[in-house]
Amino acid sequence: MVTNSLDLTFGALADPTRRQILQTLADGNSTVGELAEPFEISRPAISKHLRVLERAGLVLRAQDGRVSRCGLEATPLKAASEWVEQYKQFWEGRLDSLARFLEEDKTEKE
Repeated sequence: MVTNSLDLTFGALADPTRRQILQTLADGNSTVGELAEPFEISRPAISKHLRVLERAGLVLRAQDGRVSRCGLEATPLKAASEWVEQYKQFWEGRLDSLARFLEEDKTEKE
Protein backbone atom coordinates (compact mmCIF):
# COMPACT_ATOMS: atom_id res chain seq x y z
CA MET A 1 0.00 0.00 0.00
CA VAL A 2 1.35 3.40 -0.97
CA THR A 3 0.76 6.11 1.60
CA ASN A 4 1.12 9.67 0.48
CA SER A 5 2.75 12.32 2.64
CA LEU A 6 -0.53 14.14 3.19
CA ASP A 7 -2.02 10.96 4.70
CA LEU A 8 0.97 10.65 7.03
CA THR A 9 0.73 14.31 8.03
CA PHE A 10 -2.97 14.21 8.85
CA GLY A 11 -2.54 10.85 10.59
CA ALA A 12 0.18 12.33 12.77
CA LEU A 13 -1.91 15.42 13.53
CA ALA A 14 -4.93 13.30 14.50
CA ASP A 15 -3.59 12.70 18.01
CA PRO A 16 -3.65 15.48 20.64
CA THR A 17 -0.42 14.25 22.26
CA ARG A 18 1.42 14.55 18.95
CA ARG A 19 -0.06 18.00 18.33
CA GLN A 20 1.16 19.11 21.75
CA ILE A 21 4.63 17.70 21.01
CA LEU A 22 4.71 19.74 17.79
CA GLN A 23 3.59 22.84 19.70
CA THR A 24 6.46 22.35 22.15
CA LEU A 25 8.94 21.88 19.32
CA ALA A 26 7.68 25.07 17.66
CA ASP A 27 9.35 26.90 20.57
CA GLY A 28 12.68 25.17 19.89
CA ASN A 29 14.47 21.84 19.95
CA SER A 30 13.92 19.55 22.94
CA THR A 31 15.21 16.28 24.27
CA VAL A 32 12.92 13.26 24.39
CA GLY A 33 12.89 13.58 28.18
CA GLU A 34 11.79 17.21 27.98
CA LEU A 35 9.04 16.29 25.53
CA ALA A 36 7.83 13.48 27.80
CA GLU A 37 7.73 15.66 30.93
CA PRO A 38 4.23 17.19 30.65
CA PHE A 39 2.56 13.86 29.81
CA GLU A 40 1.41 11.16 32.17
CA ILE A 41 2.45 8.41 29.78
CA SER A 42 5.55 6.25 29.60
CA ARG A 43 8.74 7.22 27.79
CA PRO A 44 8.23 4.32 25.32
CA ALA A 45 4.77 5.75 24.50
CA ILE A 46 6.34 9.15 23.80
CA SER A 47 8.90 7.41 21.59
CA LYS A 48 6.08 5.79 19.61
CA HIS A 49 4.46 9.19 19.10
CA LEU A 50 7.81 10.59 17.97
CA ARG A 51 8.23 7.75 15.45
CA VAL A 52 4.84 8.61 13.94
CA LEU A 53 5.87 12.26 13.71
CA GLU A 54 9.24 11.31 12.21
CA ARG A 55 7.62 9.04 9.61
CA ALA A 56 5.37 11.96 8.61
CA GLY A 57 8.48 14.14 8.27
CA LEU A 58 7.32 16.52 11.01
CA VAL A 59 10.12 15.79 13.49
CA LEU A 60 13.83 15.36 13.00
CA ARG A 61 15.68 13.44 15.71
CA ALA A 62 19.44 13.51 16.22
CA GLN A 63 21.63 11.72 18.74
CA ASP A 64 23.79 13.97 20.90
CA GLY A 65 25.81 11.43 22.84
CA ARG A 66 23.30 9.51 24.94
CA VAL A 67 20.60 12.16 24.48
CA SER A 68 18.13 12.31 21.61
CA ARG A 69 17.30 15.84 20.49
CA CYS A 70 14.19 16.54 18.45
CA GLY A 71 13.34 19.45 16.21
CA LEU A 72 10.30 20.54 14.25
CA GLU A 73 10.25 20.17 10.46
CA ALA A 74 7.23 22.23 9.43
CA THR A 75 7.42 21.67 5.65
CA PRO A 76 4.72 18.93 5.60
CA LEU A 77 2.37 21.32 7.40
CA LYS A 78 2.52 23.68 4.42
CA ALA A 79 1.16 20.99 2.09
CA ALA A 80 -1.60 20.18 4.60
CA SER A 81 -2.46 23.87 4.92
CA GLU A 82 -2.66 24.26 1.13
CA TRP A 83 -4.97 21.23 0.89
CA VAL A 84 -7.28 22.63 3.59
CA GLU A 85 -7.21 26.07 1.92
CA GLN A 86 -8.78 24.60 -1.25
CA TYR A 87 -11.80 23.50 0.74
CA LYS A 88 -11.94 26.73 2.70
CA GLN A 89 -12.26 28.63 -0.59
CA PHE A 90 -14.90 26.16 -1.80
CA TRP A 91 -17.06 26.62 1.31
CA GLU A 92 -16.59 30.38 1.39
CA GLY A 93 -17.83 30.49 -2.22
CA ARG A 94 -20.84 28.38 -1.30
CA LEU A 95 -21.65 30.53 1.71
CA ASP A 96 -21.31 33.71 -0.37
CA SER A 97 -23.77 32.24 -2.89
CA LEU A 98 -26.18 31.37 -0.10
CA ALA A 99 -25.92 34.89 1.36
CA ARG A 100 -26.67 36.42 -2.08
CA PHE A 101 -29.64 34.10 -2.53
CA LEU A 102 -31.06 34.96 0.88
CA GLU A 103 -30.55 38.68 0.27
CA GLU A 104 -32.33 38.44 -3.11
CA ASP A 105 -35.14 36.41 -1.56
CA LYS A 106 -35.55 38.98 1.21
CA THR A 107 -35.62 41.82 -1.34
CA GLU A 108 -38.29 40.04 -3.41
CA LYS A 109 -40.49 39.50 -0.35
CA GLU A 110 -40.27 43.16 0.64
